[in-house]
Amino acid sequence: MQYLNSFLQLKKLTEAENTFLNFEGIDAYLREFESESYDLLPGKDIYRCNVHNQTFKTVNPFPPDIDEIYNNILVKDSEIEEDRKFTYRIFMPASKKRVDHAIFLFHGFNEKSWTKYLPWAQYITERTGYAVILFPIAFHMNRTLSLWSEKRKMFKLSEDRERMFPDIVGSSLANVAISMRLNSRPQRFIWSGLQTYYDIIQLMEDIKADKISQISPSSDFHIVAYSIGCFLAEILKLTNYHNYFDNSKICFFCGGAVFNRLCPVSGYILDSEANIALYSFLVEHFDKFLKKDERLNHYINGPHFEGKVFHSMLNYNEMREFRESLFRKYENDFMAITLKKDSVIPPHEIINTLQGAERDIPIPVEVLDFPFPYTHINSFSVTGEKNKEQIDSEFRNVFEKISRFIVKE
Repeated sequence: MQYLNSFLQLKKLTEAENTFLNFEGIDAYLREFESESYDLLPGKDIYRCNVHNQTFKTVNPFPPDIDEIYNNILVKDSEIEEDRKFTYRIFMPASKKRVDHAIFLFHGFNEKSWTKYLPWAQYITERTGYAVILFPIAFHMNRTLSLWSEKRKMFKLSEDRERMFPDIVGSSLANVAISMRLNSRPQRFIWSGLQTYYDIIQLMEDIKADKISQISPSSDFHIVAYSIGCFLAEILKLTNYHNYFDNSKICFFCGGAVFNRLCPVSGYILDSEANIALYSFLVEHFDKFLKKDERLNHYINGPHFEGKVFHSMLNYNEMREFRESLFRKYENDFMAITLKKDSVIPPHEIINTLQGAERDIPIPVEVLDFPFPYTHINSFSVTGEKNKEQIDSEFRNVFEKISRFIVKE
């Protein structure tokens, strides 16, 4: 494959949202999904944990209406149907009707399009012969309100935000919706993360119940993750719900560090005010917020092991022994590739997390430095013919290493 050509052709094909398409030996299926965990999300008065038979009242009710645009940004999360019912894609080798290995492909923060990931999925499918599932994180990709992508309205909101916070850094029409939402309620990071975790488990259980015709109920599950998707992958693997990830290989590209070692202020990710609010909530004062919020404390400090693992991935200096013991337990199942000039998730922070403070966890982390301009957001440029051959070569290098690790060559 040629990376740029595949990118352009797959982009054109998938824009039609066809339920089935074929491209150069790859079949792609579009499937519907309804989240059973949406009722975790902010917006309700009463919550219930059915697993532990406990009921909770909300401690931070939503304010009354402000105006139309702001209300559609700060809308009650539990009422957003787009997050509850959505579609995902499965890439399959056209030569196979069913496979016994599936790879989840997780995307980055504040992304609204799968376009850049389509050649990734194609290459991994071709090279491994496994299914690749492109599954969206809550309130990302096609799980968002269309308003959040309307350029004129978002540009206006970004201007308003800059007037409200004169010293703000990184505010843009691309990130104003997610920045406002997380600035307003930083706990959204926890609840949407847990919802996505449970959605993945739900899909795995559907596969095991033989509800997904393309994937065998006895399938092993692997993960290829990028950026914040690595955070989700770590929680899934380290929790290892019902031993579903016993035989899994987990591959990171430009990710893998704990939350408080990320640098997400960017016009494409978060503005500085949202980052400050998130850091204050999740790192500086998290224990205090847990004492005030009984439901949040139940999921993070209570009987939910996934919540404990989530907590351990927030602050590098807290729960380090617990976190590193889990990485050591699964040290043979992780690998990471990162980029030398990545300023959003720096390579040394990925190494700090995966290999531990004493560098005694032998998880391989390879640091590459491409011979062409790149950023965390745009690792492989598709803007023109310049450097096309080098970009294609480095793309193949990265995803060949990832594919070989998964199939244990």
